[in-house]
Amino acid sequence: MTTSVTASASRYVNRKVRAVKAATDQGWQTRAWQLYHLVPEVRFAATYMANGMAGATLYAGRRADDGTIEPAPDNHRASEIVQQIAGGPDGQAKMLGAFGKHLTVPGEGWIVVRPNGEVLSPDVPEDGHDWRVLSTREVSQKSGKLTAEIDGDDVEVPPGDEETLDPDSPVALRVWEPDPEHAIEADSPVRASIDLLEELLLLNAAVKAIARSRLTGRGILLVPKGTRFPTRPGQGEAEDDLIEVLMMIAETAIREPESAAATVPIVLEVPADSIADFKLLTFESNFDELALKLREEAIKRFATGLEIPGELLLGMGDTNHWGAWMLTSEAIRMGIEPKLQTVCHALTQQWLRPLLQAENVDDWHRWLVWYDTAGLRVRTNRSETALQAYDRGVISAEALRRETGFEESDAPTEEERNARNQQSNKDQGQDDGQGEGQEQDENAPCPKPDLPVDETQEEPDTLPASARPAPSAGLLAAADGLIWAALSSAGDKLIRTPACPRSERARAREIQAAALHTEIRVEPGQVEQYRLLDGAWTRVPEIAKRYGLDASCLTAALDAYARELIAAGIVHSYDVVPAVVTSCVGLAA
Repeated sequence: MTTSVTASASRYVNRKVRAVKAATDQGWQTRAWQLYHLVPEVRFAATYMANGMAGATLYAGRRADDGTIEPAPDNHRASEIVQQIAGGPDGQAKMLGAFGKHLTVPGEGWIVVRPNGEVLSPDVPEDGHDWRVLSTREVSQKSGKLTAEIDGDDVEVPPGDEETLDPDSPVALRVWEPDPEHAIEADSPVRASIDLLEELLLLNAAVKAIARSRLTGRGILLVPKGTRFPTRPGQGEAEDDLIEVLMMIAETAIREPESAAATVPIVLEVPADSIADFKLLTFESNFDELALKLREEAIKRFATGLEIPGELLLGMGDTNHWGAWMLTSEAIRMGIEPKLQTVCHALTQQWLRPLLQAENVDDWHRWLVWYDTAGLRVRTNRSETALQAYDRGVISAEALRRETGFEESDAPTEEERNARNQQSNKDQGQDDGQGEGQEQDENAPCPKPDLPVDETQEEPDTLPASARPAPSAGLLAAADGLIWAALSSAGDKLIRTPACPRSERARAREIQAAALHTEIRVEPGQVEQYRLLDGAWTRVPEIAKRYGLDASCLTAALDAYARELIAAGIVHSYDVVPAVVTSCVGLAA
């Protein structure tokens, strides 16, 4: 896997402290946090990002010469350091989840690491470290000193010395998404939407006022008779002031929304010659419906400004399950993974590599903290596809357990396999040896079945698979090449089909064409619909003639196998080729 990271992280040291904090402007960050608490759409976007990041796992990796990242051995020092980050997997999930909100709302967060010998946290081993993720409002700098608010107490974090690293001293790491114009400042999706969210707050207030205005009464009903205002009990023939009546009805409706005052209009009698019939006056405004439309538009604009597909915020609507999977995959690739890279970059540059360098570990600069989002990429109906592929012998039992959500520890033991085989053989023997309503004597000799016997000496036209000669190495190599070329051609065509959205095509071109079907879901019927295998088997007759095989049989076997791979989303393996072509061996052209 090759990747490039654009992120920023810095350790709190004497030389860098002023450059790190003095140039940042936290005014908009404070307002961003306020909008997080006031606007539910902001909270949803931040929580979605937090939950996604919390589902990833951290591991130690090594960057190879070609740029790919390979997992480090479990016994390597880098793996030990990464496993201890935040106290283990549970603490790492909480840390990543917290940064999901910090990098979405203010675009910045802090990590404060302290030796547990000083903190004495019951959740951390005594010789371990206490990891805290703090927001920009919990960390402040005054007179060149960094102060962090932890559990309600102000804790001063002494600046470290970047020349001599002491692993047992407190460490403060600033992690932020750099602003493209001024990299020392943080940037976030909420920052660009602050004015829009302010507008949304105003529209929310307008809609709230409209709803309350509806509760003040349902208008005035004009009745053509003598002019007289309604009177209260005990008032006699006296007439109330109209304004006083309206205010009394409005107060009652707001205080008691279930009362009749909220639904029944005020009755007002006017001279009969003023109106010809009953007339209802309402207090509605043309802005009422406009406010609702403007609010909906503001929410859509905010959704488009996020780093995840807007449909996740606005709702899936009529999107089918494969479309929903594509949206989720897009959110992981474009929203969650870049933020994971930011956090991993900080932990690599300011924690892992300094420790490895201080311990004189070879090629310390190649080791890094990396992430795995495999747990987030669960395809719909993947389990059923894996079961079908396993039954056809295309994937292993290990792959079946992985795709159905089980672990290798769930695999049956050797004793369990033997017991199941013995029980299966016993049940089969009972079914074959006993007739319906009959009992078999254990000491009686097994009766010989009365079967027809073919005494001819001629060679049969067809042979069972076990009796056919094994395919030659040349045939296997030729068939493997044909399959690989067919999958490569199908991958090139797949990029230009609706199954691969335009937003995914740049990334799809970076994937090997023969394996593209493992990343883009293809329905069985779409193989024919998009003509993915058209022209893939033009050389089969030549290969079949070379090895004395039936061309139609070989074409059908290769085509069926390739279609199954594409529909199941499984990568091709050379080990399966013998099983694919064996059915055609022994059939003369």
